[in-house]
Amino acid sequence: MHILLMGPPGAGKGTQAANIVKEFEIPHISTGDMFRAAIKEGTELGKKAKACMDAGNLVPDEITVGIVRERLAKDDCKRGFILDGFPRTVDQADALTKILKEVGIELKCALNVNVPAADLVERAVGRRICKFCGATYHVKFNPSKKDGVCDMCGGELFQRADDTEETMKNRLSVYESSTRPLIEYYKNAGLYVEVDGRQEINKVYEDIVELLNK
Repeated sequence: MHILLMGPPGAGKGTQAANIVKEFEIPHISTGDMFRAAIKEGTELGKKAKACMDAGNLVPDEITVGIVRERLAKDDCKRGFILDGFPRTVDQADALTKILKEVGIELKCALNVNVPAADLVERAVGRRICKFCGATYHVKFNPSKKDGVCDMCGGELFQRADDTEETMKNRLSVYESSTRPLIEYYKNAGLYVEVDGRQEINKVYEDIVELLNK
């Protein structure tokens, strides 16, 4: 089951991806994971990506696409994956289509967790993360049992520096201009499906499983 996971920042993709990985026993592949793996393995593309990142520059598309190609060609992707964070533009989507054809993989769907911008700002401002284990909470929608303390490990909860109203609005503006056109791209390809991300976490997941089992 090969799934492309989409959605604006703060839509809850990470939470849902973790559930999907556990349910269907497939790897969750993100752009960051791919970069780290390529750098750790010391591939030529990994070395080039590291040089860009060390210099504080964005990794060019040709390097990113090459790293994606290397990762999706690995054996653990044959039976399925959740691809998260790539593509971010229509040009990258075109590149992904070519990669999948090369490695003989067919996408089941491009799954979008859809949440209105106003709701996303509220979610971001109230988000809290455990410093120790990385568990995520929200002061309103998913609070920890004890204020400021992680239910899982007892670690201290904190607010990320970029979880502010101004920063979130900027991130959403970038998303709207560059990434939202992917919705039309995958609609035209007949692969687009959508769930209402405003619902309770468990209900969102139930809807996702129902879609994936069709």
